Amino acid sequence: MNIVALVKYSRDVTEIKVDPATSELRTAGVPERVGLIDKNVVEAAVRLKEATGAGLKVIALAPATARDSFKDVLAMGVDEVVLIEDPFDGEAEAGIVVRLLEAAIRKLDPVDVVLCGFASDDGYSFQVGPRLAERLRRPLLAYARGITPEGGGLRVEQNLDDRMQTVTAPLPALVSIDEEAFPPRRTTLMDALKAKKKPVNVWGIETELGLSRADLESSARIADTRLTGVVVRRQQRVLKGQDLGAMADELIDALEQAGVLKGAA
Repeated sequence: MNIVALVKYSRDVTEIKVDPATSELRTAGVPERVGLIDKNVVEAAVRLKEATGAGLKVIALAPATARDSFKDVLAMGVDEVVLIEDPFDGEAEAGIVVRLLEAAIRKLDPVDVVLCGFASDDGYSFQVGPRLAERLRRPLLAYARGITPEGGGLRVEQNLDDRMQTVTAPLPALVSIDEEAFPPRRTTLMDALKAKKKPVNVWGIETELGLSRADLESSARIADTRLTGVVVRRQQRVLKGQDLGAMADELIDALEQAGVLKGAA
């Protein structure tokens, strides 16, 4: 069995600030990293590797300068990283990303299981998994919280919000990992030393994947026109009632004045 885990290298969203005057996102100087959701994907892939003895590669779209950022991923148990050198500086829309990932997966074939996040830390578009499964003509097992090899295929426990569902599918298949499922393991110094000997191969979109940037750009259907953040402005009031009852009345009056409560008796 051969497994591929898809990992997104993107801005650290916890470091992005919002300009209070314009609501514009301040992204200049924000560091980039492997996403938190993506580390859960790697953990799920490593567990499946350990259960089956499969080979495990990671595919990521990132600048070539990010090679060292994948040492932690390799230390978790990944055999090799394929880094697709990103000519779009992290701004490619989902349709372009899917075409790049599809080309890389086909180049690595045979690939039995592809794992990805249900979404990414920064975009939350929910697009890559379903669209990639469609292009690869594979069953999609979405929002997985448990994965078990079974009878030449996979049994997956899916989180459907109001209930859990167990489904099976033959291989090859694509599995998207649910939020907070498969928390990543802690790695050791020995794991880190082993990771230094594992390869991070950089692929160009034209030289290795046979794709044209111009063709990819012409296929884009969605363009960002403006990205804004939400500025939360909080009122700070001190309740000055002499007792809890008076303070409760004061709070209700304040909420009514702010329009939060209407028609309160």
